Amino acid sequence: MSARTIRVLIVDDQMMVREGFSVLLNAMPDIEVVGEAVNGREAVERVRELTPDVVLMDIRMPELNGIEATREIVAADGTAKVLVLTTFDLDEYVYQALRAGASGFLLKDASARQLADGVRVVAAGEALLAPSVTRRLITEFSKLSEVPRPMAGAQSAYGELTDRETEVLVLIAQGLSNVEIAGQLVVAESTIKTHVSRILVKLGLRDRTQAAVFAYEARLVTPG
Repeated sequence: MSARTIRVLIVDDQMMVREGFSVLLNAMPDIEVVGEAVNGREAVERVRELTPDVVLMDIRMPELNGIEATREIVAADGTAKVLVLTTFDLDEYVYQALRAGASGFLLKDASARQLADGVRVVAAGEALLAPSVTRRLITEFSKLSEVPRPMAGAQSAYGELTDRETEVLVLIAQGLSNVEIAGQLVVAESTIKTHVSRILVKLGLRDRTQAAVFAYEARLVTPG
C-alpha cells in the first residue's frame, strides 16, 4: 500500500469498544479514526459524510443492525470496505454479513496488531485475515438453510468465466491464497492476480470474500 493514511469509522453500540479501538488504531502512524457511530443507521449516515476507507462494524445493534447497515453501505458507496466485529468466530450473522458485502471479520478481543493488520488488509482490497477462516465460516453457515438462496444471477453468471478462471474461483473458495493457487496450477503469482481481477470484474464482486461466497452459492464448491 501507499503511505496514504487509512481512514476508519468505528461502529458499535458499546462506548468502551469504540473508545478502545479508537485508541489502538490512532496509535498507528498509517491509520486514523475519523469518526464513530452507535448504530447501523448512524453508520450509513457517517459513511456518507466522512467517506472512510474501512468501517469496523458491530453486528448486533439497535435501530439498524450491522448486516443491514453493511448492505446499505456497500450498495451506496463504492469504496468503503466493511470489516465485521464479532465476539465469537462461528457466528451465523457473520456469514450473513459476508453475503451482504462485508470484506471480512475480526474478533472483538483481537490484539492491537491483529486489529491494525486487519484494517490494512481490507483497505488494500484483500479479503479477511485468514482464508482458512473464510472457508470455515462459509462451510458452516451455508449448511444452515435447508434451501440456501443463491446470490442473484449466480448460476448463470459464472458461465462467463473461462475454464481457468472457474478453476481459480474454486480454489479461492477453498481458502487458498494467490501464492498457493499459483503453486497448485504451476503458474506465476502475477498470472493468478490477473485471473482474480477478471473474475471479480466479470461477476461484479468486490473482493475475494465475495468470490468465495459466490462459489458456494453457485454450487461450484460443496460445503465441507
